[in-house]
Amino acid sequence: MSTLISRRVVLRPLVREDFPAWSEVRQRNRDWLVKWEPASLAGAPDPVRDRAAFAARCGARDRERQLGTSHGFGLFVDGFFAGELNLSIVQRGPFQSAYLGYWIDQARAGQGYIPEALVLVCRHAFEQLNLHRIQISIIPRNLASRRVTEKLEIRDEGVALRYLEINGIWEDHIRFAITSEEWVDRRDALVATWID
Repeated sequence: MSTLISRRVVLRPLVREDFPAWSEVRQRNRDWLVKWEPASLAGAPDPVRDRAAFAARCGARDRERQLGTSHGFGLFVDGFFAGELNLSIVQRGPFQSAYLGYWIDQARAGQGYIPEALVLVCRHAFEQLNLHRIQISIIPRNLASRRVTEKLEIRDEGVALRYLEINGIWEDHIRFAITSEEWVDRRDALVATWID
């Protein structure tokens, strides 16, 4: 189990014991988050309200981590659950790439926790997992999420039209990316600014 630590945040895989804190944050932030996320599957158990569904979600994430196809992290600030970062759809072979998504408790937003956590995940992805490229896809009107990529100066690769179905609507997304070569060039500055 990978635990990543910087000066203000701890990232670790979620476990079934995290259910009360995760559920409370998700319920309290429902309106803040639902407009940026895929719609829930009709009839599927709701992990926000169902402890067994949350445990199954944690088990699925563990299997994905073991297979190397995804690496999910809970974000903890001062020992309290505050959000998630997910390095998903890890593809090997000539692609060596993954997609990175994130969300944070609205009460913790705007305090630089996500950029700090994102630098931790990039370091892990490029230096431990040996990936070549990470892509972050953001709905254009999600200014808070775009601000994260601006703070870190992650390259804008343009808009993908009707890229993902979000909350029942096919939404355009701006694709941002960083490669291992860019990480090598910028690593020291990013780590000094956000982690050490």
